[in-house]
Amino acid sequence: MAVTGSTKQRVPAVEGLFTLDDEPHLIGGRLPASGGYCFPLHLGGADPRHPGEAAEEVLLSRRGRIWSFTNSAYPPPPPFVLTEPYQPVVVAAVELEVEKMVILGQVTPGWTVDDLRVGDQVELALGVLYEDDDHEYLTWQWRPLDVER
Repeated sequence: MAVTGSTKQRVPAVEGLFTLDDEPHLIGGRLPASGGYCFPLHLGGADPRHPGEAAEEVLLSRRGRIWSFTNSAYPPPPPFVLTEPYQPVVVAAVELEVEKMVILGQVTPGWTVDDLRVGDQVELALGVLYEDDDHEYLTWQWRPLDVER
């Protein structure tokens, strides 16, 4: 696992969803016969035309375009750890560049719905979901690129 400049170890909040590289990727699946993609790898289901075919692990595109977005004005479910008072976040559905599939994720902190537009290009980033004395627990986020505020 990667270690930050601080003494806290950076670890995924949920294992197996993304890499911890400097340029992180979501870990998805590709169905060999159909060429279709799924995310997450082990929850993507199967191609009914090819029963029993296992998805091959692939790293998904890091960039995509905002397909839709909204404020999350209500507290999210686990694995999110809530702080009081709850601060709404911006959530974006992003169509990945190569796979042409849509993946939902939080937008990096500091962005509001007023800053974004459908079609804006974004890139995958990692952000701290919560932390304790020893660890920063990470999740994936979408960082807008070339967007004027």
